[in-house]
Parts: sequence; C-alpha cells; structure tokens
Amino acid sequence: MRKFNDYREEQLRDEEFRKEYENMQPEFDIIRAIVNARISKNLTQKELAERTGINQADISKLENGTRNPTVNLLKRLAEGMDMVLKIEFVPKQKA
Repeated sequence: MRKFNDYREEQLRDEEFRKEYENMQPEFDIIRAIVNARISKNLTQKELAERTGINQADISKLENGTRNPTVNLLKRLAEGMDMVLKIEFVPKQKA
C-alpha cells in the first residue's frame, strides 16, 4: 500500500489533480462509511441486500463508486445495519 500512497502524494502536488481529488472527497467518504459500517456489523453484501431489499449488485456498485446513493437509499442501508444515518455539514479548514 505504500506505493499507492507515494503515488497519490506525488499527484497531489499537481494543483489541478489536487482540486479534483478534493472535490471527490465527499463521495469517497460516503463509500468508506458504507463499507466500514457493513463490515463493523459483520455483514456481507448479500446479507445486507436481504435485510434491506436492495439488490446485492446495487450495493456492490455503491461500494465501488459506480453508483451514487440517494438519501433514501442511505437511510435504508442504515436501517438494514441497525444504525441511524447522520449527515452533517462541517466548517472548512483554513489553509
């Protein structure tokens, strides 16, 4: 994994790349939150699909970033994992 981190850090020195990377951060955060929540509950995608009625292929698409979830879909996922969905706005950090 060290090589990826090195590559990412090198790419982040490019202003255009850095801006685009930062613009995508919310999507990365959502993906990470879905995967981490599912794993913390020891659920497979299939088990989560059975609990939520969401197709396992759609859960996979959410987790690999090829599908963007609606708030209602996020609420269904949270309910299926016996969790509460919390969305928050936080102040930007000043550079």
